[in-house]
Amino acid sequence: MPLLHDPYRRGQLAAAALFCSLGFQYATWAARIPALKSDLGLSTAEVGVLLMAAGVGAAVSFPLVAWLMRRLGSRRLALLSQLCLALLLLALAAAPNYHVALLVMCADGVLVGCLNVAMNAQGAALEARFERTTMARLHATFSAGSLLAALVASAMTTLTESVGAHFGVAVALLLVLGATARTGLLDEKGSGEATDAPVPDERRRSWTVPTALTLWMCCAMVFGTVAEGAMNDWSALYLKDVAGASAGLAPLGIAVVSGAMVIARLFADGWRDRWGDRRVVLLGSALAATALTGALLSGGVLPALLGFACVGLGIAAVTPCVYAAAARQGSDALTLVAAMGTTGLLAGPPLIGFVADAASLAWGMGAVAGSAAVVALCGTRISWEPVGAAAPAAVPVTPPEPPRVP
Repeated sequence: MPLLHDPYRRGQLAAAALFCSLGFQYATWAARIPALKSDLGLSTAEVGVLLMAAGVGAAVSFPLVAWLMRRLGSRRLALLSQLCLALLLLALAAAPNYHVALLVMCADGVLVGCLNVAMNAQGAALEARFERTTMARLHATFSAGSLLAALVASAMTTLTESVGAHFGVAVALLLVLGATARTGLLDEKGSGEATDAPVPDERRRSWTVPTALTLWMCCAMVFGTVAEGAMNDWSALYLKDVAGASAGLAPLGIAVVSGAMVIARLFADGWRDRWGDRRVVLLGSALAATALTGALLSGGVLPALLGFACVGLGIAAVTPCVYAAAARQGSDALTLVAAMGTTGLLAGPPLIGFVADAASLAWGMGAVAGSAAVVALCGTRISWEPVGAAAPAAVPVTPPEPPRVP
């Protein structure tokens, strides 16, 4: 059967386009932070607040995202937020001053929260509909989108110093990804029809108080994304300032972490099928915490690179597994867990920076190892279910025959 005529593959490609879009948009503006700092005349502290604004937007977006999910459904919300995130790059490039840039970054955090929830809902629906694991591969395309954005940023910076020109090219690529996503997203009932109608029951249902299980998932998600985001943002600086790496070797920290995460996510769905989500999360987060702690205690460039690689391998499958587990608890649970994940990803690196400023970068990286250990603890409290698991069918009971009258 051709690829585009296979409903599963078509849905997988559409969802992958959304994940790639989010990674690409996030890394695009992150790559131009030095240029934005120069253009707006910002101090280092103001740049930190600018980054925190996106995290704040993501943190406060939960009630809005939950309402939008019920009103629009994951398909329409995903397409709308993906388009708005693309256009927001142009607004950031045209921001005349610091205060406008703060508003743009806060809006970016809200829209990231919307797309994060909607695209993970699509991935979870794809797994449930076809009873095949795919969330880890979808998250791999997020990392691939970030890598693509870095390459585009490098090329555009070589050609021109204009942030507007760079972001214009990025918007064109995001529009192509949005058009790709439109062709195969699932409707709310999980069929292959691209129906925009939200589920009536979902529209009428009010928000529910999160359960203890949902709160454990939120905790695992926020600490997992803190570790993921902080490794990408602080690994190069640790290699240079603490481990004593040369200027040429320092960027390898990001490359090692990102490369290990992509590789792990490409294979993690097979691990989930073989060992189950619980074991993948527990062993992976324990590996990340132990290896990074050992690298920090050993010191040196080589132990650091080995430790960073283990963090990438271990933490990569955490978020896909937690998203899948949250989706099985309902849209409100998924929305809250995704909001916490976005908050951790955007606000985690600045928080690690505060720890590094108060103590040292080594202690900041130690906090990353501690975050991975917290994920392992939370994983023991989460109820994990295999993809396609269903309640056992009820055994029919045959009523006794009435007694015959002689």
